[in-house]
Amino acid sequence: MQIWTLGRSLLVCAGITLTSCRTAPPDVFQEPSPQPDRVLRPPFPGHDQLSAELALPKDALELLRRAAQQPPALWPGEGWHALFDGKSWQGWLEIPYAGRGPLALESGAMVLGMGSPFTGIRYTNQFPRMNYEIALEATRLSGSDFFCGLTVPVEQSHCSLIVGGWGGGLVGISSLDGYDASENETTTFRSFEKGRWYRIRLRVTATRLEAWVDDDQVVNVNTQGRRISVRPGDIEECIPLGIASWQTAAAIRNVQWREVSGPAAPPRKGY
Repeated sequence: MQIWTLGRSLLVCAGITLTSCRTAPPDVFQEPSPQPDRVLRPPFPGHDQLSAELALPKDALELLRRAAQQPPALWPGEGWHALFDGKSWQGWLEIPYAGRGPLALESGAMVLGMGSPFTGIRYTNQFPRMNYEIALEATRLSGSDFFCGLTVPVEQSHCSLIVGGWGGGLVGISSLDGYDASENETTTFRSFEKGRWYRIRLRVTATRLEAWVDDDQVVNVNTQGRRISVRPGDIEECIPLGIASWQTAAAIRNVQWREVSGPAAPPRKGY
């Protein structure tokens, strides 16, 4: 694992203060660190074995087992390309957060064990900075905060789509004009069931950010003249493209992307 130096960036989230800084520029793509030599193992491994590896309670493992039996979603439209092959860590780097939870590959999913507070992974290959859509399925296995913090490039900047944060139900973009997902016009709340796959899509175009949870459009915001950024602190380690969870165990699968030419929907009134 790489050794990361600590700095003075400040992150205040859920009442907890953390410090860290990134030692590499955000646009430097790094080769993946060695990962445990594990492959998918159908049938589902025994609870005792997997519980020890992932530090998950047995009820969470049962949720993962049931979720693994559900077929993956088909994304709307054409031109999708896989970012995760469902069987290896190829193209992904474990972010060496202090207090991070363990990672595992199980039944076609990347499992992020509960961290204290963060567990995260970063994509290491080239990825577009504009006019694209990225999609994934995510489920919360245990914990009560965000089970999908999806950080993406937006031209020369970056932002994060937070799903299930701030007590379990918040969805929004961090950050717009310095206001995070709990403070700007993208803030919404909804219920998320543990063990259920949620279909999450984020579309980045020159003038808009759009996002969907299942079939509901939860973000449709004009970005012209706006300052787009990630929240200062450890979430910056996900730059340029990464996925993180906060004090929550999660599973991620079916990660894909495609090129797009413009927004999918007209702007909302007042946005």
